[in-house]
Amino acid sequence: MTDKPLSNRIALVTGASRGIGAATATALGAAGAHVILTARTAGGLEEVEDAIHAAGGSSTIAPLDLVENDSIAKLAQAIEGRWPALDLLVLNAATLGNLSAVPAIDGKDFARVLTLNVSAQAALLAAFDPMLRRAEAGKVIGLTSSVGRTARAYWGMYGASKAAFENLVLSYGEEVRNLSAIRTALLDPGATRTQMRARAFPGEDPATLKGPEVVADRIVALAVSGFDAGHFERVE
Repeated sequence: MTDKPLSNRIALVTGASRGIGAATATALGAAGAHVILTARTAGGLEEVEDAIHAAGGSSTIAPLDLVENDSIAKLAQAIEGRWPALDLLVLNAATLGNLSAVPAIDGKDFARVLTLNVSAQAALLAAFDPMLRRAEAGKVIGLTSSVGRTARAYWGMYGASKAAFENLVLSYGEEVRNLSAIRTALLDPGATRTQMRARAFPGEDPATLKGPEVVADRIVALAVSGFDAGHFERVE
């Protein structure tokens, strides 16, 4: 296998300015893919882009807020104007919201979580479906959480959003599996050293957690080897 197994492939990573998204974008670049990085923080994206270029990779940054009106449609239009197909879509961007008992969930906070974690993800799939279909073997990898499948006290808001997200990605996969070469997968990163994890578990020693690069390496491996429709795995 070549040391650049993703050469001539185009990958889009959301939430790419830090954590798992940043590590994934860097790893994909090292594997030869041209990586399109999106996130709200331009400075963070520029740092990731510098790291990719320093390692001999190539990338394009697209700072944007996925929940702003028409932002996703404009991103898709811009990408489609430069490249004929999208080989890999990594749906990583998400927000935790506030951890609270279900009766205490704030409606506005819940709406914000659902908008990014579910509605924006549906918009991304819709906007990039044509480019994924034009790829030789389009792949969608969605980052999920164990609370989307196993209920946990005080995690109802985030868990519900991830349950909906999983169903969305898997449903899309079922819709396209017999009509195209697109395949979808869900990846649960498990306990990983990220800002979201630190916020959810403030007393936890980050030194006891695996780094985001471990998850990134698994995403690259899936992108290279491929996977069956509806693939799910947890990174330990």
